Amino acid sequence: MTHAHRCTLIVEHSAESRTAMARLLSQVLPELPVCEASTRAQAEKLIRTHTVELALIDFGLPDGSGLDVLRALHLAQPQARAVVVTMFDDDAHLFPALQEGAFGYVLKDRPEIELVAQLRRIQEGEPPLSSAVARRMLQHFAAIRSQTTAPGGQAQASGEVKWGRRVTDVGCAPPADTQDLARYLSPQSQARPGMVEEPVVILTERETEVLQRVGKGYTLPEIAQQLGLSRHTVADYVKQIYRKLDISSRAEAALEAARRGLVR
Repeated sequence: MTHAHRCTLIVEHSAESRTAMARLLSQVLPELPVCEASTRAQAEKLIRTHTVELALIDFGLPDGSGLDVLRALHLAQPQARAVVVTMFDDDAHLFPALQEGAFGYVLKDRPEIELVAQLRRIQEGEPPLSSAVARRMLQHFAAIRSQTTAPGGQAQASGEVKWGRRVTDVGCAPPADTQDLARYLSPQSQARPGMVEEPVVILTERETEVLQRVGKGYTLPEIAQQLGLSRHTVADYVKQIYRKLDISSRAEAALEAARRGLVR
C-alpha cells in the first residue's frame, strides 16, 4: 500500500452534511486537505491511497455502514483517529462504533462551535466524546446491573457485551455485572496465566477529582471552572490520568470512574 498524500477524511452520504463536516475540519486541521466519500467503496479507496490523519464518519452509506469503514481504517492505518459524527446516541450505534476502533463519538446536532471544541481535544490528547454520550454509557451500565440481577441476587442470562477498549474477545462471554465488566476491559484483564498481575493504580486526590468529573461527562472548561483551575492545567491532569490508567478515551475514563465508585 502506498500513501501518496496526507489528508483528513469525511465519510458521509449527505452532501449537506459533508459540507458542514468540511467546515469543522477547516478549523481543526486547516493545513490538511479534506477528502470526501459518500459511499463505503469510495472511503476504502481513499484509505488505500491516502494517509488519513483524522476521519469523521457517519453510519448510513448506500453500500454499507460507517462501521465497515471504521474497521477498514483501523486495520489499514491504526494510527489514524476516527471520530463518529452522527445523530444516533443509542446503544446499538455507540458501543459497536467504540468496539470497531472509534476514537471519539460526537452528536452532529450540537452547535458548530461546540463540535469544533470537541474535535480540538484530539490535539490536546483528549478524545472527543459528547457529554450526552458519556451519560448514555453510564446509564447503560446501570441498566445492565438492574436487568441482570434477579431477586435474591441470582444473575440472569444476558447477551454478550463488548465496549470501550479496542480489544478482541479473549475466549469467553464478557460479564454482565458493571464492576466485573470494568475489570474485564481493563489492561489487567488482558494478562495471561502465569503473568504477574499489574499493581492497582493510585491516583492523587486532584486526579481523582478530575476523573470523577470526566466520568460525569463534564467538559474541560466546566471542570476547570468547578475546581478553580486553568483549562490547560485540567488538560495536563487528564493526560496524566490517561497515562497512569493506560487508557485513551473519555469513554474508558468514565468506565474507570464508575469502577472506582466515583459516579453513580
